[in-house]
Amino acid sequence: MPKKVSSVIVPYASYLRVYEPLAAFPEPERGHWARYARRRERPSYQDELRRSLADLLPTPPIPVPVHESGDAFVLDVEGVVCVCPWRTRLRGWQALGELAEEFPAPVLDAVLPPLVRRQAAQDYERWLARNPDARPWIRTSTWQVPLNWFVLVSDEERKYEKGAGEVPPVLRYRTPMVQARRRVARGLRTLKDTIDEGPLIDGLLDVGRWLEEFHPRSLVELDYGGLVHVLPAGHLDGDHSAADVAAGIEALRIGDGAAAGEAYGRLVERWRSVRDRRSAN
Repeated sequence: MPKKVSSVIVPYASYLRVYEPLAAFPEPERGHWARYARRRERPSYQDELRRSLADLLPTPPIPVPVHESGDAFVLDVEGVVCVCPWRTRLRGWQALGELAEEFPAPVLDAVLPPLVRRQAAQDYERWLARNPDARPWIRTSTWQVPLNWFVLVSDEERKYEKGAGEVPPVLRYRTPMVQARRRVARGLRTLKDTIDEGPLIDGLLDVGRWLEEFHPRSLVELDYGGLVHVLPAGHLDGDHSAADVAAGIEALRIGDGAAAGEAYGRLVERWRSVRDRRSAN
């Protein structure tokens, strides 16, 4: 059973990452990342995924790493080194708390026995008491890209690589933190003026608060991750979900309900195949 979960649920995930400049980190952590960034070889996105899957294979599985990861993703942003720490232990604890929403109780108990979950929850409580301000640099969403994530980016920041052979396709967006925050503020203003409170507004408020915790010269990355393996061939090239979300919000702002409905309809149709695949699993 653990093998099935690791091969189905975890790879089909999208990611929202924040890369912070070295100046945002206190010593001695800043020194660690500065030395880390100078390494010739660093682990890739696929390496992070493989390590997370490996912990699910033992019996009983290891839901949360015993030690925090010292790895990160690294980018050079106009000559400024920025890092996105993996923080796999913290993210593992947070993901564990969300599993009840993903699986029926009998399935969850088979995948991760209650004793394992209780022990992990107790460990997290003790750790959080010592680290009350902890937050992850990476957010993960299985089987979807939350619509509120698309508010942070624009279609002009979209990068699509088709991939070839064993190299998978890539679909991602990167934007400066100041732009992401500005888009959140504008989007919230329009949504609050035009629609009732609901998941879209709540989600955008949550991600906006998360972004405020990072350095203003950070970079925000939205990565389709493993979802590139779920979307049908040809759909990725034509996937401009960020443009559709922006068009829908602008239509709401000017009071064009028909145009807003059309944009939403395009999003629903595009992501129908992913929802169908999730239901089948």
